[in-house]
Amino acid sequence: MYISRTLSNHARGINNRIMKFNTKVIHGGQIKEKGYGAVMPPIYQTSTYAQSEPGVHEGYEYSRTQNPTRHALENSIASLENAKYGLAFSSGLSAIDAILKLFKPGDEIISTHDLYGGSYRLFNKIYKKYGLKFIFEDLKDLEKVEKLITPKTKLIWVETPTNPMINVIDIAAISELCKKNNILLGVDNTFSTPYLQRPLDLGADIVMHSGTKYLAGHSDVIIGLIALNDEKIAENLFFIQNSSGAICGPMDAFLTLRGIKTLHVRMDRHCSNGEKVFEYLKQCKKVEKIYWPGLESHPNHLVAKKQMKKFGGMISFTFAGNMYSDVVKFTKKLKVFTLAESLGGVESLVNHPATMTHASMPKKDRERNGITESLIRLSVGIEDSADLVNDLDKAIN
Repeated sequence: MYISRTLSNHARGINNRIMKFNTKVIHGGQIKEKGYGAVMPPIYQTSTYAQSEPGVHEGYEYSRTQNPTRHALENSIASLENAKYGLAFSSGLSAIDAILKLFKPGDEIISTHDLYGGSYRLFNKIYKKYGLKFIFEDLKDLEKVEKLITPKTKLIWVETPTNPMINVIDIAAISELCKKNNILLGVDNTFSTPYLQRPLDLGADIVMHSGTKYLAGHSDVIIGLIALNDEKIAENLFFIQNSSGAICGPMDAFLTLRGIKTLHVRMDRHCSNGEKVFEYLKQCKKVEKIYWPGLESHPNHLVAKKQMKKFGGMISFTFAGNMYSDVVKFTKKLKVFTLAESLGGVESLVNHPATMTHASMPKKDRERNGITESLIRLSVGIEDSADLVNDLDKAIN
C-alpha cells in the first residue's frame, strides 16, 4: 500500500523533458501547495498526520514514511536527473548505504579505485564483513574492468570526476559494458551535479548525490539524494528508506530545495572561477601537478568534454617536492580559502585529503592512488576570482 502510493506521488509530472534545465531547478517536479497557495514548498514540521477513520488519510501517515516537504525535494531531484523516481536521505553516505542493501552476501561490486574516503570506509569497513566483495580498479581502463567481471558481479560504482584525483570515467562506455553483462551501474554525481552531467541519460541505472555539497550549496545542511527510472529498484529503495529510517528532516529538505533554485547560476560561477584558478596554478612554478578535467593533458579530457557541460569547480594539485610542511605553510597563509572538510558551498574551501577526507584509507592505498602528503584539493567558490587568485598567490609565494 505504501509503495504504490509513494510511486504514484512521484509519478505526477516530475519528468518534464520539455522544460529547460534552468526552469527545472525552480519549478521541476513541484506541485502547487493547496492550502494557502504558498509559492515555496512549506516546511511540514510534523511527525504524524490525522486520519478520518482507520487507514483513511490524505496520502501521509507518518513522516518517516512520507513527508510533503521531502517529497517536493525528491520530485525535484528526479526532474533534474530526467528520472521517474527520487529519494532523499539523511546524508550521501546513508543514500549509498541504502543502495548497498539491494545486494546480498557473496555479491561483488567493482568500484572506482580513488573514490571518496567515506564511501571507501563504508564499503571496506562495514559491508565487507557482511559478505559483499569490493574490487577497486581504475575504471578508465575498460579492458581491465571487463576482466574483473564474474557471474557474481552485481554493481559497478562510479565517481566521475573522482574525489580527490579528479579522474573522469566514461559513463556511456561503462554502461554498455554493464548492460552486456546484466550489471547495475551506479554513479556518484556529486562533483558534477545534474547541471553539468546527467548519468541516467548516459545509461546509468542509479545516480546518487551528496546533496550537502553543490545542490544545497550553502554549507548548512547534510543530505543525500538518489534518482532512478527502474520501478522495481525504486520500490526496493523506498522500502529500505522507510524500514531503515535514514530519512532527512523537513527543514533539511526545505534548505536543499532553496539551494537547488540557484544551482544553475552558482555552477556557472564555480566553473568560471575554477578555470581562472587553474590558469593561475598552471603558470605557478611551485606547483608540480594539476588535476582538473579542463586540462588538455588530463587523461580523459575528451571524455569530460563529451559528457560534461563544463569542467567544474573542483581542482587538486601538488607542490613540487611533495613536502607536507609546504601544505601546512600554505593553508595557514590563506585568508579567503578556508581549510575545512566538504566542498560545493558558495565559499572557497581547501582540503588536505591525506589527513582529512581520506584519512580512513590506508596510507599504501592512498599513495597508490595518488593521494600523497602534498596533494591539496580546492573547492572553488563563487567569490570574485581576482580575490581567489590573489589569496592563492600570496599563500604560495
